[in-house]
Amino acid sequence: MSVPDHLAIAKSFAAAPERWPVTPRFDPVERWYHHLAVADDYEVWVLTWLPGQQTEIHDHGGSAGAFHVFSGTLNEDTIATGGPGGPRVTSRDLGEGAGRRFGAHHIHRIVNRGTDPAISIHVYGPALTRMTKYRLAPEGLEVLTVERAGAEW
Repeated sequence: MSVPDHLAIAKSFAAAPERWPVTPRFDPVERWYHHLAVADDYEVWVLTWLPGQQTEIHDHGGSAGAFHVFSGTLNEDTIATGGPGGPRVTSRDLGEGAGRRFGAHHIHRIVNRGTDPAISIHVYGPALTRMTKYRLAPEGLEVLTVERAGAEW
């Protein structure tokens, strides 16, 4: 059985916004998100980001995936653990049309540090069942919460 190319799926959804079941909205209080599709081995979400909106540092509960920036610019802070000196944070800007794949053990935060709203398409395989949220502490990553699909989102 082959593993789907999550980034290719995200790009295909980005290429056809007229087929999305909803029109993206922007919420000044919190990020807006909506399920676009669910298949046997992946799911697709659309997220919107006003300037300053961000996720907490989190993982995807063992799911791999990808995200594609449909419009605007997002910044991803990737957290690497296990090396000397505690966690390392690497930042990268991803502009419209950019995307990236990530593995099942990826820990990151996504931020709209720009001045314009952004929209992104996210694909996870298998579908998300949980996400762990963390905070950076002097001794490493500390677990804040473990959220379950269907309960917290």
